[in-house]
Amino acid sequence: MALALPEYEADSADGPATWTSGGLFTVAFLGVTAGVQMSDRGLQSILLSAIQDSFRVGDATIGALQGLAGVLVGSAVAVPLARLADRLSRKKVLLGLIAGWTCLMALSALAPDFPLFFVGRAASGVTEFAMIPIVYSMIPDIAPDRHRVTANLCFAALMAAGASAGFYFGDVIVQMARQTIPLAMEPWRKALLLLSFAGAPLFALGLLTHDPARQIAPSDPGGRSAALGPFLRERWQAVGLFVGVAGSLMIAVQALNPLIALALERRFDADLGKVGHAMGVVTLVTSIGCLPVAGVLDRTLRSRFGLAARPLIMGAGALCAVPCSALLIVIDSVGAALWVVAFFLFVTCTANALVPTMLQDLTPATLRARSFAIWSFVVSVFCAIGPLAAGALSDLLLGGRLLTAIAVTAIPALLLSTACAARSIATARRFLKSQPT
Repeated sequence: MALALPEYEADSADGPATWTSGGLFTVAFLGVTAGVQMSDRGLQSILLSAIQDSFRVGDATIGALQGLAGVLVGSAVAVPLARLADRLSRKKVLLGLIAGWTCLMALSALAPDFPLFFVGRAASGVTEFAMIPIVYSMIPDIAPDRHRVTANLCFAALMAAGASAGFYFGDVIVQMARQTIPLAMEPWRKALLLLSFAGAPLFALGLLTHDPARQIAPSDPGGRSAALGPFLRERWQAVGLFVGVAGSLMIAVQALNPLIALALERRFDADLGKVGHAMGVVTLVTSIGCLPVAGVLDRTLRSRFGLAARPLIMGAGALCAVPCSALLIVIDSVGAALWVVAFFLFVTCTANALVPTMLQDLTPATLRARSFAIWSFVVSVFCAIGPLAAGALSDLLLGGRLLTAIAVTAIPALLLSTACAARSIATARRFLKSQPT
């Protein structure tokens, strides 16, 4: 949405004048809840080797699990749930998603075969991906407008902390599950089952959260009856260019992120617990550390480059990640590989940090949850390509060299993202020159 016209930014609602205690608690709760839900992805990444051995499936199948079940299916079914949230109480929908996630995590842990496990993981992904657009639709109605970027970044930080915790504490969760769950099942199943127990206290706390009224701006088309089709037709060019930048970038990110623990374990015969701890720290530091950097870059560059600033940030991040991907092919130690992965994740996270704020500015309040959900689905199509392509390349062409397959998948995607960003920058600058001074 980097090319949205200036008047579109005026569509954002004013929101409340000041913070309330209920609003602060709600934003914090939403961040913690999304973080706990996202932690199952990091935990699953650490458990991939055991899951692969248990079901006797190849890298291409694991890539499908991480891409299709982990991202694409969840974000697709999240769209009608977001439409429901645009019409009904968002708090009630969120409570339903928490309950659904709890049950589906347990189903995944108890699945007797891979097809049922795949279905369980795909369905739990629905609850995770449906929650994020609903939360981003609520934040403008909870946070004062001057604090909206901060609220978005804080929510993203809490969510990132949860995702990194799944990596970092994966080995600890497995050990705790072995000690506390007496059932006769494999340790990875016990770990998923133990994590599902977190749903009960989250549901109880969710009953105490604030359910904000929607702040309808005067310029919102049609109030509550606003239709998504006319909105997309009106702004299709800005949407298309942005998806080109962000989608290609996500191919590269998702080729690496869900498969990197398995790839490092295989290439260097690394200890799974140590890899998990390291990836937990890397994920936490990069995903949170990029947020203030993105905020400073946005404020600095917007004053100089205007509409071109945000595609410039995204394109620069994608371009900086190219040499990191190339180094993964020749890297000779697990320590060096982790440093390369850390830089890769930092620059790509920085590139994507301001996307929620850009979408909030562009989207009317009555369409916000649906717009976020559809955006998530479109980008998730690209996300699914990453692990699918890397897994297939590893199986079919590279003889199981998964780390090389990740790099071969990521490099062309990053170059395409850079090219789309350059096109966006050029278009934005032409628009600015055409405006009267």
